[in-house]
Amino acid sequence: MYRYDEFDAGFVAERVCQFEDQVARRLSGELTEDQFKPLRLMNGVYLQLHAYMLRIAVPYGTLSPRQLRKLAFIARRYDKGYGHFTTRQNIQFNWPALADCPAILRELAEVEMHAIQTSGNCIRNVTADHFAGAAADEIEDPRPYAEILRQWSSLHPEYSFLPRKFKIAVNGALADRAALQVHDIGYQIVKNAAGEIGFAVYLGGGQGRTPMVAHKIRDFLPKADLLAYTNAILRVYNLEGRRDNKFKARIKILVHEKGAEAMRAAVEEEFRREAASVLALPQAEIQRIGAYFAPPALPAKAATSLTVDQRRIADPNFGRFVAQNVAPHKVPGYGIVTISLKPIGGIPGDATAEQMEAVAAIAETFGHDEICVSHEQNLVLPHVALDDLPIVFDKLVEAELATANIGLVTDIISCPGLDYCALATARSIPIAQRISERFRGPERAAEIGELKINISGCINACGHHHVGHIGILGLDKGGVETYQITLGGSADESCALGELTGPGFSTEEIVDSIETVVDTYLKLRVNKEEDFLSAYRRVGMAPFKEALYERA
Repeated sequence: MYRYDEFDAGFVAERVCQFEDQVARRLSGELTEDQFKPLRLMNGVYLQLHAYMLRIAVPYGTLSPRQLRKLAFIARRYDKGYGHFTTRQNIQFNWPALADCPAILRELAEVEMHAIQTSGNCIRNVTADHFAGAAADEIEDPRPYAEILRQWSSLHPEYSFLPRKFKIAVNGALADRAALQVHDIGYQIVKNAAGEIGFAVYLGGGQGRTPMVAHKIRDFLPKADLLAYTNAILRVYNLEGRRDNKFKARIKILVHEKGAEAMRAAVEEEFRREAASVLALPQAEIQRIGAYFAPPALPAKAATSLTVDQRRIADPNFGRFVAQNVAPHKVPGYGIVTISLKPIGGIPGDATAEQMEAVAAIAETFGHDEICVSHEQNLVLPHVALDDLPIVFDKLVEAELATANIGLVTDIISCPGLDYCALATARSIPIAQRISERFRGPERAAEIGELKINISGCINACGHHHVGHIGILGLDKGGVETYQITLGGSADESCALGELTGPGFSTEEIVDSIETVVDTYLKLRVNKEEDFLSAYRRVGMAPFKEALYERA
């Protein structure tokens, strides 16, 4: 895990002092809210419906137990006892007092954390595969490259005031668990015919009001050219991106209007012109940063665990947990444990201070001091010995964190919606809770199989509804909350945007409508091995649309 150097510590400390002065001037009335807005956003402070919200950066989702304990302390001391983990692998506190925000930032600095570039028209938190460093299908750990991009982009003078916010993701595995193709830039680690490792480059993806799947503009980029090529992309965007209309200011619009091939040519020309020689990334620097992410020393173990097998036979709940929440590790005898923050009827992504402390303690004892936040709003323990799974499960049960639903119908991604967000047009959380309750039975969830439901409370798509197998978008129609349904979306390597079924459904109708979609899938699938997305791609929209609107 990366540790701050002297530069990091210095500039974060200076930013805290600067913001403390800005807050004092706002509270005294010296600054108006309009004058204060750009200053607070540079420090991750938003003004939501009922209070200020502080968004804290968790670079590429990686946390230490010490950092997670600090987040628990902040939740208890400065908020209402919980935090909300987001689809950008960050955490938000929804109720801090403005006067306390500088103190919170100072607390964060003590554990090498901050809230810089979690807002504003800059390069946002760089995200990565939440199984990074552990996945059995990993080509190379993407986090060193995410960290290099973070260091290079932090307060970059040329890219601090881009036409619009800018999001980068890096994935190092064969399976795309970082949603690369709905990012402004997606870097997929690949190996070429010569056996060299580099990046495939995707450009111009995004969600929001104009969702688009990114275009691959390079099959192979050498590692040494990572910063130079990123610089070339950003220069073209900074010069040519629209600033007259914020709804058309994302790079995806530039790529669309210019054309993918013309955009690729412009980037390549800028890359050739000067960037490559100036920003060539030395192998020594890659190795230096990479050393921070060296995997833990994992003692050799048998590939299977008799302890686990015996417990699975005796305890069906444990068996479901292992089947659903434990993924293969690259080292035999170990597993990757995903901790669901989606309890039945709960608020997706929320964790209490006590739960954060429990996860920190488990990570220290059984997880080699590492935790990761997933973009699907769950927590991950990347390195757990299979023999330790029974006790880890028991401790998660004690913390009410043992829901065995990863990838299932109740593992719902949801934005905060109209319960918190000033931009929202409808509620998201109550819909997620009701759907979760409707499908609460573990046997039914297992029968349905893999199914990703994503919910957004407005067209900004913070709940990633466009790439949900079932997507739900809440809108205001004449003062009434209405929910549109999309089907067939996917955020993985087969990325696709969901198709709209038709007119929306009321708050009272939406859960029944989702059940209709699920029941229709169960009737038309060829066998239990055919998951929802495969079935939808085989039969298309027609049978689902017929069932939905015939029922309505």
